[in-house]
Amino acid sequence: MPSFLKDISKFYGTGERNREGQSLEEFLEAYDPYRYKTPSCTTDAVIFAYEGEYAASVSELRVLLVRRSNHPSIGYWALPGGFIELREHLEDTARRELLEETGVEGLVMEQLGTYGDYDRDPRARVITTAYMALVQREQVKVRAGDDAADAAWCGFTLERIEEVLEEVEETAEKIGREKPSVSRNLYRLIVENEERSFHTKALVEETVIESWPVCRRSYRVIDQGEIAVDHAAMIAEAVLKLRRRLGEEHIL
Repeated sequence: MPSFLKDISKFYGTGERNREGQSLEEFLEAYDPYRYKTPSCTTDAVIFAYEGEYAASVSELRVLLVRRSNHPSIGYWALPGGFIELREHLEDTARRELLEETGVEGLVMEQLGTYGDYDRDPRARVITTAYMALVQREQVKVRAGDDAADAAWCGFTLERIEEVLEEVEETAEKIGREKPSVSRNLYRLIVENEERSFHTKALVEETVIESWPVCRRSYRVIDQGEIAVDHAAMIAEAVLKLRRRLGEEHIL
């Protein structure tokens, strides 16, 4: 089939032919993109809001959620997001879905992480990239749209209820100065909106593997409450990242 892109000039490499004797054009003409089953890709956005000129702490922020009007997780609250279009950058998808579902636009967005467990969506193999942003609440008017039945700013609390530290046996030569270690933290996330009579609790596990200078953090939902899929984990990750960035690690 023809190249996916109109301009392939930056993909010629050294210009030589491959082991089958094909030029780049001939390789692309014969290439079958459906030889392997491919996953679907989505984006989700953790949007925080503050009132007034600034928020004194992360705990004063609100998070934007939409109530799902369709399967899966119908009736549950979720982060605004959706499927990417074929010729669309990831961040553009996050912005478009945010605008379509809530009416919010024009934010500076930071990529938070990728969530790709194979069993996170019953429709297909879906990998999502999460983004986060911060906005002054008075500057935006939120409205529900697209497949969202409702959209609202919700209050939240995130507290650590359990911490387990364990040392990992070294299995390879390391360049760092410290022995690898693992810490697992269990967090309770409470999200609520009084006007919608919405109140739910979720449990999220954070796993931190440190082998200086590399540190890996991952998040998974233990109990989702009424928050769709693994979105509670995304909210928790965003909150913890802001706490570390603002020097509020002690607020646990």
